[in-house]
Amino acid sequence: MKTFLHVGCGPLKKHHILGFNNDNWKEIRFDIDEKVNPDIVGTLIDMSQVKTGSMDAVYSSHNIEHVFPHEVSIVLKEFHRVLKEDGIVVITCPDLQSVCEFIVQDKLSDKLYDSSAGPISPMDILYGHIAAVEKGNEYMAHKCGFTYSVLNNLCFQAGFKARYGGRRPEAYDLFIVAFKQKKAENEIIKIGSPFLPFAS
Repeated sequence: MKTFLHVGCGPLKKHHILGFNNDNWKEIRFDIDEKVNPDIVGTLIDMSQVKTGSMDAVYSSHNIEHVFPHEVSIVLKEFHRVLKEDGIVVITCPDLQSVCEFIVQDKLSDKLYDSSAGPISPMDILYGHIAAVEKGNEYMAHKCGFTYSVLNNLCFQAGFKARYGGRRPEAYDLFIVAFKQKKAENEIIKIGSPFLPFAS
C-alpha cells in the first residue's frame, strides 16, 4: 500500500478524493487546525514533522492559495522534499482566469454556484469564503491565486520534472499532477489521469 499526505485536509478523508479513494492508498492527514483531528498538526510552510522522502504522494486541495505569494515556492519545495524519488503531488486550487471572466462583467458579488457551505461568488473565490471568515475561521482567507500556467511554472521551479493537468472552467478550478522524476508522456498520462476529473 502506498502512502499519501493529505495536506490542509480539513474534515475530508480519502473516500472523497478522486484517485486516492481505493485500497491502494493509505492516508496521512495534515492540517493547521487541530479541530479537524489531523494525524499531524502543522503548516504548509513548515512540514518538518514529515520525514524527507517518506511519501508516495502529496494531495493539496484548495490550500496553496492560503499562503502569501512569496511563500508558495516554500510550500512546493516542502511537497517536493517529503516525496519519495518517484513521488507525485496532486494540486487543485481556484482558477483565477475563469473567475476573472465574471469580474470583468462586473459580477464580483454575483452567485456562481451553490456549495455545501452556501452560495459562492467570485469574491469568495478571490479572497476566501466570506461567511467562514466572518465567523472567525481566518484560515479560510486567501492570500494569493493562480492561473494554470503560473502554477505549472512554479512546480517546475520547485524541482518537479514533469506536469500534467489543466483547467476546469465550469467549476472555476484547476488541477495539476507534478512528478518528481522525468517520465515519458504516455506514462505521465497513465499515472496522472485517475486524479483528474476531466481526464479521459
